[in-house]
Amino acid sequence: MKINPKLQKYLYTRTTLGIIIGGIGGLLYYKFVGCSNGSCAITSNPYITTLYGTLMGGLLFYKEKKKESKTKDYQEPQE
Repeated sequence: MKINPKLQKYLYTRTTLGIIIGGIGGLLYYKFVGCSNGSCAITSNPYITTLYGTLMGGLLFYKEKKKESKTKDYQEPQE
């Protein structure tokens, strides 16, 4: 499937922005909310929390191009 270069650049920019925001958010979450006693799997380590934030930010900001439905253009044959 071929994507318009402008649209592709927009999708990459949006996803990259989400990754950066998510990483910063994950690091801030570790600093201000994180688990101090080490029993929490994700929030006890700053690297894991930042990695998890980048993953969630990238997924949240990624938006795939909508596919057009084939049934929309279909018309019943007239007799």
